[in-house]
This record gives sequence, C-alpha cells and structure tokens, in this order.
Amino acid sequence: MASATVRNVPLLDDDTIPFGEEDEMRDPSIAAQKYTHPYVTFFHLFFRGAAIVIYVFCGWFSDSFITSFVFVVLFLSADFWTVKNISGRLLVGLRWWNYVDDDGKSHWVFESKNSQTFQSRINKHEQRIFWLGLILCPLFWGLFFLVALFGLKFKWLLLVMIAIALNAANLYGYIKCNFGANKDLNSAATDFMKTQLFKNAVDMMTKPSTAPPPPTNVRPTGVV
Repeated sequence: MASATVRNVPLLDDDTIPFGEEDEMRDPSIAAQKYTHPYVTFFHLFFRGAAIVIYVFCGWFSDSFITSFVFVVLFLSADFWTVKNISGRLLVGLRWWNYVDDDGKSHWVFESKNSQTFQSRINKHEQRIFWLGLILCPLFWGLFFLVALFGLKFKWLLLVMIAIALNAANLYGYIKCNFGANKDLNSAATDFMKTQLFKNAVDMMTKPSTAPPPPTNVRPTGVV
C-alpha cells in the first residue's frame, strides 16, 4: 500500500551530499554568474529535447522503427533519471523518491527546501528554465499523441505513451514537491498559474516605459 509524505527519510547507504546542502560547498565566486549550474541546466534540456528531435526527424535517417524506438527510449530514460535525481535537486531544491519500509509498505516522499537562506541561493534563470522544460515537453508529446492517434500510427502511439508517462511522472512529482504532497493537483496547478500571472503583471507594471516622448514642436503642414 503506497502513501505520500513530506518527511525527510534518509536513504540507505546514501553517500551523496545531503539534500539542500549542495550550494554550501560551492565556490562563492561563481554565485554572481548568470547560470550557477550551466552543465546541469544544459542536460536538463538536452535529453528531452533530443528525444523530441529524434522522434520528429528519425524518418530522415532511418526507415527502421526499432532503431528509432530504441534511441528515443534511451534519451527519454536518461532524461527521466537526470531530471529526477540531479536537475530538480540542484536547480530548484526539490526532490521526490520512493522507499519501502520494513513492513513492505511503499512510501512516496516529496521534499522541498523552503528555507529563506536556501531559496535566496536559487538561480532565477535556472529555475525558469527548469519549469519551462518540465511543462512544455509533455505538451509536445501530447500533440504527438493526437497526431499518431488520428493518423492511425499505432506503433508510434506506444512510443509516445511511454514518453508521456516518463515526462508526466516528473512533472507530477515536482508539482507535489513545490505545492505540498497533501494538496489537490488541480488546486496546485491553479495556484501555480496564479503565481505566474501575478509575477508577469508585476513585471509589466514595474518595467520602465521605452516609448519615445511625444514631439513638442510640431508645425502644421497646412492650414485651411
């Protein structure tokens, strides 16, 4: 029987850096850089982007469905592991995972470092890229699902369903981490959209106007 929790449960034989303490070991001289984790940010987008590109253009390079299927699944698997275990932890301070206790019960853990000190170290550019990549790619796969369904391409439909499952798992997990494991998903999505709209509205109101001033000395071209 599975249950969801937000408790910090230690991993067995986990010799990695403790969750939330990654940036404490980082050189302070790189804190002012635009991207503090450039390689992580790159691979956060690379694997999922490569899977989409291969799916769209695989017919140009090979007529073998098996070859295309294998390469897309490999990139999707690499993306799932990278986003779940690395980029979410480093870019936004979120992590979700599963463990089985001594009674054989499966527990899903959704962790979030919400301390003010940690949040102040999160790079806003990387945070924006993380969420854009996490949300946009499932939308692309959803479009491919409709194309394959109405085109009666059932063998490609299986591949698209695998992609949707892997992408949706990470999206669902990180929404749970960000908004709380006990909150309804629809409510979380609504709160997320409200937050984004509010931020955009504030940016528009606080952004200085770049419109040129109206001319002051304009002489009429003709008088009736």
